[in-house]
Amino acid sequence: MIAHDPNISTGLPVIRQLDEAAINRIAAGEVVERPASAIKELVENALDARATRIEVAYADGGKTLLRVTDNGHGIAAEDLPLALSRHATSKIDGSDLLNIHSFGFRGEALPSLGAVGKLTLTSRSAGSDNASEIKVSGGQVSSVRPSALSQGTVVTLRDLFSATPARLKFLRSDRAETQAIGDVVKRLAMAEPHVGFTLRDVSGGGAGRVTFEAPAETGDLFDALHRRLARILGAEFAENALRIDAHREAIHLKGYAALPTYSRGAAVAQFLFVNGRPVRDKLLLGALRGAYADFLSRDRHPAAVLFVELPTELVDVNVHPAKSEVRFRDPGLVRGLIVTALRHALAKAGHRASTTVSNATLGAMQPEPSEARVYQMDRPRDPYHTPQVFDAPIVHAPSARVEEVVEEAAAVETPLGAARAQLHENYIIAQTSDGIVIVDQHAAHERLVYERLKRQMAENGVAAQALLIPEIVSLSESDAALLLSHTDELAKYGLTLEPFGSGTVAVRETPAILGTVNAEAMLRDILDELHDLGQSANLQAKVEAILSRMACHGSIRSGRRMQANEMNALLREMEATPHSGQCNHGRPTYVSLKLSDIERLFGRT
Repeated sequence: MIAHDPNISTGLPVIRQLDEAAINRIAAGEVVERPASAIKELVENALDARATRIEVAYADGGKTLLRVTDNGHGIAAEDLPLALSRHATSKIDGSDLLNIHSFGFRGEALPSLGAVGKLTLTSRSAGSDNASEIKVSGGQVSSVRPSALSQGTVVTLRDLFSATPARLKFLRSDRAETQAIGDVVKRLAMAEPHVGFTLRDVSGGGAGRVTFEAPAETGDLFDALHRRLARILGAEFAENALRIDAHREAIHLKGYAALPTYSRGAAVAQFLFVNGRPVRDKLLLGALRGAYADFLSRDRHPAAVLFVELPTELVDVNVHPAKSEVRFRDPGLVRGLIVTALRHALAKAGHRASTTVSNATLGAMQPEPSEARVYQMDRPRDPYHTPQVFDAPIVHAPSARVEEVVEEAAAVETPLGAARAQLHENYIIAQTSDGIVIVDQHAAHERLVYERLKRQMAENGVAAQALLIPEIVSLSESDAALLLSHTDELAKYGLTLEPFGSGTVAVRETPAILGTVNAEAMLRDILDELHDLGQSANLQAKVEAILSRMACHGSIRSGRRMQANEMNALLREMEATPHSGQCNHGRPTYVSLKLSDIERLFGRT
């Protein structure tokens, strides 16, 4: 007679204890989503083993082969079986799960990889006479055998997800998986500039080909990091990156952040680390975005590599299986440090703009092809030598006291030089000691007016000027209501509004610094900003956004002729004003061209 199971008759599910193989495969699903996830776990283990050289090899996007070789302190032969068992580690004692100083401690990494692929672990510990090897396939662990290895550890994983073939269907193309492996290795290489990294594609067999190599850097941390970032992100990032080094209480922020004019069209150049661990944390990404909010339009993204270091008890790294997110005990403190430190660094950069602007300008200048031989000619010794200016329709040459102004600029070696001409009634041409500068007069003055408005606002509010006749602006009822709901804040900016019937607003005062403005156009711009910001922005963001819109209406317009003294006054104010290298939308306000570059365009070098 068959025994009756009471759970079947009642419809209740039967609770069973899963076997070890199933448990390991489930654990693998948490930490090993794709080949790049396995590489992350293995390289972090190598770094925790104090390796100074790490080589990563892969085949077919990592699907058929992954191998990580390091020169770390290795694993003793008697510890190899334990290294392949779950929840076994040399990194913590289990008494405090918050006091984590290593990249990882979870025991699932090696056994989980062995549960979903064919894993071979070969290691030689420091002081050991020979190496040992152990294998695991489908959760079955072999005995420890002697092997050949001079130093460190080699972990080889073949046929990833062979034990769970359904997972293979969710992998992307070999090219996409290869790209993901490269991204992981490069992020870890940023975190450890004193460690050498090599990435090798062995898909074709043999030694394969090196796809990325970063030798171990020497020197102090900032110099080593700067050279490593130049190798990974390119020389242009390194040339336009500002050093960040700031403290607040027990938190230390360091790294490099690029000038606003070196912005990107997507958030692809943002690398954030917490205690050396690469993360994609919403709080940190939001703080980075907030720090640049005053300098970039919403479709541009800053570029930065930032490291947050703080005591382990102030951060929880265990809120995500792959540890890609963290939780701070005092998130406001961390966010405030990032925003303040980055804005301070950008302010110290003064009127500096990124070199990519000049490079792009030179790249756009294509000399006409010619078979004639070009000879080197003598150039004037006086860097401020005044050539003859021909009065063509498109050129407005400065007239009054031009020579005096040039001599004055030459005597103080001003960075932006002396104004020499105005082209198309919008671009100022200035001559410096070693080249020329081309300034967009509207963009530059817009930033200057904006910075003045911010200073006035911070000191005692923006002074207002009363209109002799109030300007009446007709709007939709909803837009009028939105504007009138911000009358108190707008009054602080020197803009006084009053209701004037249904859907109509009376403008009684405007900011004095702007002079005569089109009040209706300004109100509509402010409305656009309020609609864009919605309820998500904080008060400071709204203040700066509205001031930026106001500044546009008070700046020198394109098409206005300027005299020499006006142009030079603009240049001098740019030199003295922080952030004047870019307009309020992150675009450059000037382009600097070196004389040597210009001479190369004409074949003079």
